[in-house]
Amino acid sequence: QVQLVESGGGLVKAGGSLRLSCAASGFTFSTYAGGWFRQAPGKEREFVAAINWSGDTTNYADSVKGRFTISRDNARNTVYLQMNSLKPEDTAVYYCAAGGGPRPYADEYGSWGQGTQVTVSS
Repeated sequence: QVQLVESGGGLVKAGGSLRLSCAASGFTFSTYAGGWFRQAPGKEREFVAAINWSGDTTNYADSVKGRFTISRDNARNTVYLQMNSLKPEDTAVYYCAAGGGPRPYADEYGSWGQGTQVTVSS
């Protein structure tokens, strides 16, 4: 079975940091781009960050540039999202995904995790 499982979410104060992990099973994640998306209550799912299969190309939403860093460890079949300087507007359920390229379009990703909640208090 193809599965992606996010972990690392939680409650943090504004200005704090969290690291999210996305562990893949049932397929070789290293052959796919990895993406992070998020969805806040009442809002559309939005792109956060993406990384290509080798880890040498990354893309970020303007809202998180300079604060978030996406990385991957292909030996561990895992993609990470380091989130620093968190703001209340970062509060959302964060989803990881596997796709054909590090692009900001959700419909280009074919496999999704179930999400992990990130809550940032003011």
